[in-house]
Amino acid sequence: MRRQRAKKHIILPDPKFNDTLVTKFVNNLMFDGKKEKAFKIFYDAIEIVDEKSGEENGLEVFKKALTNICPGVEVRSRRVGGATFQIPSPIREDRKLSQGMKWLISYSRKRNEKGMEKKLASEILAGAKEEGAAFKKKEDTHRMAEANKAFAHFRF
Repeated sequence: MRRQRAKKHIILPDPKFNDTLVTKFVNNLMFDGKKEKAFKIFYDAIEIVDEKSGEENGLEVFKKALTNICPGVEVRSRRVGGATFQIPSPIREDRKLSQGMKWLISYSRKRNEKGMEKKLASEILAGAKEEGAAFKKKEDTHRMAEANKAFAHFRF
């Protein structure tokens, strides 16, 4: 490569839980630079999760849901001799996390509930129980990789 590798941005921990994972999630959740609003949505969602989950801590339920949703492998398209193959390949840890966050946010936006806080809370609870649309997306990705395991020797 001609250029240097891009520098990693230092992400500061959030004010309430003092956790950088929360800040990364809120940065993905944010629209039009409205970070305060995104933090409010996230904190309200965590409170709802706290109430519904019972004895478990809301932040722990969120982390459990995120680990359940994060994929282990993905398929990438590769042209070999005129044919396009879907080649399964393992995912780096940071990409795994960002994929999981993006799926969690996008599928919670598509839910039929009132208010983003409630949508996000129910998707987090579903992810923690290994169900819901975001978890299904992970399962589909893994199934696709399993089906194309024969082409793994084309990996780049």
